[in-house]
Amino acid sequence: MTARIIDGKSIAAAIRRRIADSVRKHVAHGLPRPGLAVIQVGDNPASSVYVSHKRQDCREVGFHSEAYELPAETRQEQLLALVGRLNMDPAIDGILVQLPLPQHIEAQAVIERINPDKDVDGFHPENIGRLLLRLPGMRPCTPSGVMTLLRHTGEPLDGKDAVILGQSSIVGRPMAIELLNARCTPTICHSRSRDLQAKVRRADIVVAAVGREQFVPGTWIKPGAILIDIGINRNAAGKLVGDIDFAAACAQAAWVTPVPGGVGPMTRAALLENTLLAAEQHSRLG
Repeated sequence: MTARIIDGKSIAAAIRRRIADSVRKHVAHGLPRPGLAVIQVGDNPASSVYVSHKRQDCREVGFHSEAYELPAETRQEQLLALVGRLNMDPAIDGILVQLPLPQHIEAQAVIERINPDKDVDGFHPENIGRLLLRLPGMRPCTPSGVMTLLRHTGEPLDGKDAVILGQSSIVGRPMAIELLNARCTPTICHSRSRDLQAKVRRADIVVAAVGREQFVPGTWIKPGAILIDIGINRNAAGKLVGDIDFAAACAQAAWVTPVPGGVGPMTRAALLENTLLAAEQHSRLG
């Protein structure tokens, strides 16, 4: 068996074209562009790259974009005040605070300060709760992007056994909710999970998000499985690799996402989708 590649890069490009077309039509009718504010605290190199990509995406689709680059010593109350001002700004439909934040700032307090209808990362407790209740608003971007990738395989999802490796609030937990809402049977595995190999071996869908280079060997993969690799790791040669042994997995799986070019572009595309949705909910587009 040779796995087929789920090309997140091309799928995300198609989503951006669709969003750009929607924006052009609305601007032609005299309506304002969706507005996204991105806040970065400190000069984390990886965060700087992510923010740069997000601003580039906004330019491509025609969004209004504002960037706030704050020094690492910014106090929590200063950041909360900025978020508060953006909450009230009618030109801004979405607010994204780039994580991680410096250790002296409580990330959850900042997330909860963002108005839920401007929380385009989908991390606010209200948005997580709505997802759990099958009343989704702003959906967490990476899990949302993964669901789009899964739909593009054309494989029926209902009834499939799914294993998520990683229990973070950003990826693992909302990913389990998304899969449950799609009528899969999800299992979340973490550092205390027993007999991990056996759990993965039974899975029809594997979502790997542990941040460890080639953590999942090919021998763990069920023949015909769908593999979603969220991990981004740099190996000894400086090459970006995922959490799954890609070459070995391709001999077992039916579908697999590459690293890079799989989940990453879809996370950014989901952010744009959330921002467009937020603008529509604010009755500025429709």
